[in-house]
Amino acid sequence: MDTRCTSASFFSLTAPPSRTRHSVVLALAATIAGTLTACGGGSPASQTGGPVVPLPPVTQLRGQPVGAASLVPAAVGGFSVNTVQPAQMKALVEASVSYGAAVTGTPTCAVTTYTLRYHTLDGKAADTQASTAIMVPSGTDPACQGGRPVLLYAHGTSVLKNNDMADLSATETRTVAAMFAAQGYIVVAPNYAGYAGSSLDYHPYLDASQQANDMIDALRAARSVFASIGATPSSRLMVSGYSQGGFVAMATQRAMQRDYAGEFNVTAAAPLSGPYALLQFGDTIFNGAPSVGSTGFMPMLITAGQRAGAGLYSSLTDLYEAKYASGIDTLLPGSLSLGALVTAGKLPNDVLFDLASLPQAAGYSRFFGTDHLLQTAYRNSYLSDLKAQPCNASNNAPLNCAPTHTLRKWLLKNDLRNYTPTVPLLLCGGNQDPVVPFANTDAAVAYFRAQNMGTGLLSVLDLDDSSLLADYRTVRTEFALAKQVLKLSVTEQGGTNAQANQVVLDSYHAGLVAPFCLREARKFFDAAPVR
Repeated sequence: MDTRCTSASFFSLTAPPSRTRHSVVLALAATIAGTLTACGGGSPASQTGGPVVPLPPVTQLRGQPVGAASLVPAAVGGFSVNTVQPAQMKALVEASVSYGAAVTGTPTCAVTTYTLRYHTLDGKAADTQASTAIMVPSGTDPACQGGRPVLLYAHGTSVLKNNDMADLSATETRTVAAMFAAQGYIVVAPNYAGYAGSSLDYHPYLDASQQANDMIDALRAARSVFASIGATPSSRLMVSGYSQGGFVAMATQRAMQRDYAGEFNVTAAAPLSGPYALLQFGDTIFNGAPSVGSTGFMPMLITAGQRAGAGLYSSLTDLYEAKYASGIDTLLPGSLSLGALVTAGKLPNDVLFDLASLPQAAGYSRFFGTDHLLQTAYRNSYLSDLKAQPCNASNNAPLNCAPTHTLRKWLLKNDLRNYTPTVPLLLCGGNQDPVVPFANTDAAVAYFRAQNMGTGLLSVLDLDDSSLLADYRTVRTEFALAKQVLKLSVTEQGGTNAQANQVVLDSYHAGLVAPFCLREARKFFDAAPVR
């Protein structure tokens, strides 16, 4: 999910104002924190040429590659290269990734990227095709040779249909390549059905079952071509993702544990800043506290449910204002950024509800206005069901409820608080996140603990926790100083404190939290015991 309507992607890391300053800040933060720590298929045969051979069931196509893996060259310094060398990768991350190598680590391995198409399922369990990026490390360093751990990575929300995790010019791809592939991980990063040349004409956004199947099928297809592209996997399998990808990563780990235990043995998982408590998230939005980006991700979520057969509406005007109803079900993902869609009058700028619609939580006035997306009558029907059928009554059984509103039923179906992970799990985010509230992490943690999740398996990092006694003191100190430096970059240019605070808020989800959580995920994986 994303921070601003001017962003093309809901995961948009940008370079800080001063690379040198940020590197110094991180080094200083580590020193300070250290001091604090010391203190404490085919067609049937012809009817005339022999017996008809039926097509195999869809389930037999799942995970099968469509053709061979294709090499994807990268643009480096004005040249196209097949393999990005460590020094070249360092230059790339210094140019565009927040905090550069100071947070990703200095690249150790060269990285070669491939793309591969594969069969998977759509929202109604019918065959469709998608593609995945595969990043392969190489080099003379021992960290780049022999059997390498595999990271199955789920990307953040994008409104652009051509979003491709094999494109190293994209910030998220570049970050993951530097953070993991250049450190010795084989990375399998699916684009999801509906993106990057997929045959599906929509994206099953936050459809937990479909998205988990998609990830699993991408990994199956990647495994089948590893030998042909020089990838040698070890037995260590990690699952991670950020924002939407955090949700997808948790859904994937759940599916592997619950449905495919004989096929996959996950070493550890790190879902990051995801909307795991999806029903609670939806109830909070409709109860008057929408999140930044709601006018973008809400239509994607509703379209996914409708295409999966959830019957969320009979007509688009049942829920959308007439100005925006026509064509909104085919708008996202598409060819325009959120900013361009707002400029074109296809979406309002973060205004979800009518100005007079109640209730409105304090501090959320920007999401209410005359030019809004959702019908007041639709919101009222949601709120009526919320009052009659409340959920989240206890940490032990938050989904022990029976909503009748079709959207709430869909959210409940895809809420991830219905299993207990049996692998080491890191949940990371920040409690000031305006896009995916940290309440999602808190709710998942409360549920897992109420289920008596295995001792020592659950690790939780709130980057904005200022407690001296909390874990992860070093990275929390670094994060606090990174925010302060970002504010100073505004005030030193003559900006007000209010403007500086807004810049921090705008950068928070993707530009600030993401790189720090991803780095901690890698450390978590590096230290995870073999299972």
